[in-house]
Amino acid sequence: MENKYSIKPGKPFPLGATWTGKGTNFSLFAESAEKVELCLYDNDGNETGRIELVDRDHHVFHCFVNEVLPGQLYGYRVHGPYLPAEGKRFNPNKLLIDPYAKAICCGLTWNKAVFGYDIDGEDKDLGFSDLDSAAYVPRSVVVNLAYDWEDDTPPDISYHQTVIYELHVKGFSELNPLIPEELRGTFAGIAHPESIKYLKSLGITAVELMPVHEFISDGHLQDRGLSNYWGYNTIGFFAPHEKYSSSDGRGGQVNEFRDMVKELHRNGLEVLLDVVYNHTAEGNELGPTLSFKGIDNESYYRLEQDNKRYYTDYTGTGNTLNTRMPSVLRFIMDSLRYWVKEMHVDGFRFDLASTLARGLHEVDRLGAFFDIIHQDPVISQVKLIAEPWDVGEGGYQVGKFPPGWAEWNGKYRDTMRRFWKGDEGMVGAFAERFMGSPDLYMQEYRRPTASINFITAHDGFTLNDLVSYNEKHNEANGEDNQDGEQHNHSWNCGAEGATADVQINYLRDKQKRNFLATLLLSQGVPMITAGDEMGKTQKGNNNAYCQDNEISWLNWANMDEELVAFTRKLIALRIQHPSLRRREWIVGDRIDSDGLLDVAWFAGNGKFMDEQKWNDEHQKCLGIFLHGEGIQGTDEHGNEVSDYHFLLIFNAGFATSEFKLPESRFSKSWELVVSTGDTKTLKPRYAAEETVPVEENSILIFRAE
Repeated sequence: MENKYSIKPGKPFPLGATWTGKGTNFSLFAESAEKVELCLYDNDGNETGRIELVDRDHHVFHCFVNEVLPGQLYGYRVHGPYLPAEGKRFNPNKLLIDPYAKAICCGLTWNKAVFGYDIDGEDKDLGFSDLDSAAYVPRSVVVNLAYDWEDDTPPDISYHQTVIYELHVKGFSELNPLIPEELRGTFAGIAHPESIKYLKSLGITAVELMPVHEFISDGHLQDRGLSNYWGYNTIGFFAPHEKYSSSDGRGGQVNEFRDMVKELHRNGLEVLLDVVYNHTAEGNELGPTLSFKGIDNESYYRLEQDNKRYYTDYTGTGNTLNTRMPSVLRFIMDSLRYWVKEMHVDGFRFDLASTLARGLHEVDRLGAFFDIIHQDPVISQVKLIAEPWDVGEGGYQVGKFPPGWAEWNGKYRDTMRRFWKGDEGMVGAFAERFMGSPDLYMQEYRRPTASINFITAHDGFTLNDLVSYNEKHNEANGEDNQDGEQHNHSWNCGAEGATADVQINYLRDKQKRNFLATLLLSQGVPMITAGDEMGKTQKGNNNAYCQDNEISWLNWANMDEELVAFTRKLIALRIQHPSLRRREWIVGDRIDSDGLLDVAWFAGNGKFMDEQKWNDEHQKCLGIFLHGEGIQGTDEHGNEVSDYHFLLIFNAGFATSEFKLPESRFSKSWELVVSTGDTKTLKPRYAAEETVPVEENSILIFRAE
């Protein structure tokens, strides 16, 4: 092929394709490679040039091409030995995605050519494939990163003021009739005024976007007529997912993402990204060769020490990125820094974060990954949230991440579900989790806000299905209902006869309110899963990762307006009253002039909880007094004032509890502000030491007059 390009040596850094205004610098890390070729393509998929990167510094191949402009499509071919038993899987017949590509287009077509080995051969991955993959793999795109951010300023919302809303970019707006059809399911759909209006009306402060990095859909799912909907299958860690963009896909997705962030920021909403740096979409030794595997397999992936043919898998997906390697740590940090500096995101939730902390095998709390993030002047300043587990041995690390990190609190989820299911002996654990899990986070100067509290998340039942199904129904996934976690919840309401259906529906609605109220009034940071406030159902599917359809999408037409209104009320109550969202621990040792503690615990008889009651496995009713004086809040006019005292009463039993309110030194009277049950038998106000009927499976929230 005739070379029509003017080529210079260029520079090894920054890595990736960097347009300078005069041309493009290409730079690729490939420590063990023998030769690297840059392949350029036109929009019709025709190769227009192939350039060898002859200059090499710091294990980085690089060149500068004058004629290459933004929008140019490209890929790499990397030469070296194909010795799988030694961990080397070079195959120049495979066109490879640039790990640092800022945009990726054209999608993956599953074909035997995308595998580095001969999939028809008897030797499995040991056999070399001479099929060319260029016609089937995505293209990297040169991007002009210039952008007018105007006056964009991060909302910079403190953790104790944060309410997180976990959503899927496509599923959130795909069925919203108020959004133009061409924008539904895209970044622009989230930025649309109707989406912004709804998010602000809820009162949430941050959207946590499920994976938006470029990902691919698994071949075995496509064979079943399904697709990877959730997106935990990343292939491009710098590139916004092409299919979430309403633009042409040749770089337009970058600015569409930025437009979304800018619009959310203008409306006071933070943007957090769910990121998957623990593995890639290339799978194990039998997976495709799309990027990292063909560029430098030994550097990018953890390989079994006694047989480098095989991949160490702490993620359940086939491979694990090798964070022990400086080049991989640099790659992850470059990606994170890019999303903060160039895309203006406000923080990250790290999928299977324990994987990133593993040394040779064990999870290392002081590992290089934590060290490098802690010292980074950019990344250390944004919100960092860990999913503190993986599927490997010793991977469950809830409560063990370093200062500066918040964590998805799986123990909170499990405890609150058991408490409201009516399990015995849960009142003590409930109290601990409700107060921010001090047993997990009080050490090492961490605050209650280290606990990201949640009842549901994207993986598992929706809130509606949690209280509606005793068994999972994942038949649509095509795995004979064998996938997903087992579920043994029995929501007993004691109903019999003709009134059973009515009573069951009433209990389910009440349990949804109980969970939402518990979540939004607990100390720590609440996270709501998008659609839970609407009553979203997935028809019992608790593993809808492959359901890119009405099973997963938010159904705006069937929204439960009453539940939405209840959620808004709870969020507003939390935001307005700092005593319900403390920055510091409530340790219970402050005594004011009235002899009141910061927190007091009451049994149903109006007496303080004692050791006997805490240990009574049949105790299912608990009152919590929260001292508000000295906790600064605002009144209805915006004036700063001391907050109110609150009394929260939780009854997880299956019978009404006659609860005697505390003596007058706590408050002479109490105003009822929230009830999750029937209010017909309740008064709007009660005097001290009056008896209040607390309906079975319900919550009452009182504010001191």
